[in-house]
Amino acid sequence: MTDDAPVTEQPDTRLLDELLDDIYHGQERISQADIYRRAVAAELPAELLSRVAALPQGEYAVDEVADLLGGTVA
Repeated sequence: MTDDAPVTEQPDTRLLDELLDDIYHGQERISQADIYRRAVAAELPAELLSRVAALPQGEYAVDEVADLLGGTVA
């Protein structure tokens, strides 16, 4: 008897990467609130929005936020 663990598919992070590329263009640090507002406006999937909403308040560099959210932008 095998116990097959359910496979949870990771969301496609291309949308997140594109959003971060867009909002960090010409910016070094952006607040969590601004990132969240832009994510909502970009209509990111609920899974990604919940990740952004869970970020602690503060400002983030693109590499920091990509690391925390699972994106690949550096």
